[in-house]
Amino acid sequence: MLSTAALNIYSMNPPPKITPEERRRRTADRLKTIRLRMAIGRELDNRGITIPAGIGAALGMPPAEAASLLNRRLWREGEVVLLEAVAARLGVQVSESARDNWSG
Repeated sequence: MLSTAALNIYSMNPPPKITPEERRRRTADRLKTIRLRMAIGRELDNRGITIPAGIGAALGMPPAEAASLLNRRLWREGEVVLLEAVAARLGVQVSESARDNWSG
């Protein structure tokens, strides 16, 4: 049975809140990762690369890591840079949306 202190861990030390600027940056990053993943997936499909080993070889990383990168749902720091490097390796161009710089 858990103690009351264990149950109230967040009341003692709540997780830090992110600033509005950080939230906007993360939202812009999330949108960019979606565009990059879709463009990379399209390029792999166009090349007929569908098996994990082929995807890993095309992306220059182990198959499990490549699959995780392309299918990940949670935001992670540095993911945009990694996806941009993969897109460049494949020669994929992703257009920047005018809505990336939205203010609210």
